[in-house]
Amino acid sequence: MPIILLAADNLYSALREPAARGDEDGAHLLFEASGQTIRIVRLAGVPPDVPLAASVPLDADGFDRIEGIDRLLRALLGRAVPGDRRLTPQQKRRQRHMLQATDGRMAGATYRDIAGVIFGVDRVASEHWKTSALRDATTALVKDGLAMIAGGYRALLRHRRHP
Repeated sequence: MPIILLAADNLYSALREPAARGDEDGAHLLFEASGQTIRIVRLAGVPPDVPLAASVPLDADGFDRIEGIDRLLRALLGRAVPGDRRLTPQQKRRQRHMLQATDGRMAGATYRDIAGVIFGVDRVASEHWKTSALRDATTALVKDGLAMIAGGYRALLRHRRHP
């Protein structure tokens, strides 16, 4: 284990110890911040009086991890935590619609019924269904929702990178 410089304050005390569960990796702790539950692992063999440390793999996701550590540190220090910028409000809405559409389809709903729930029954009824852009949008939502279920959800954890 690397040598860690002693800190004046040990932010470990901000974590909820009763929620800790241990396994071979260490103690799994929970921290509530900004309406989110953050899971942290204190490695096996590290005593509680040792200040918290973060280990960041230096890979393509390193910047995302550093941003996550920044958000955690702000929360532990009681500072304002900036909003999560990985998804825009429009992307969040589309993700929600993808889940709704996929859930509906898996429960046996027709694409038209799903479109009625997402886009409104009156709007769906106002267009010829076979050539409707809403039909295409609904089938795309289901297709993309199924792709998320098949493992595409991992992309939500990463920022889009431009080469």
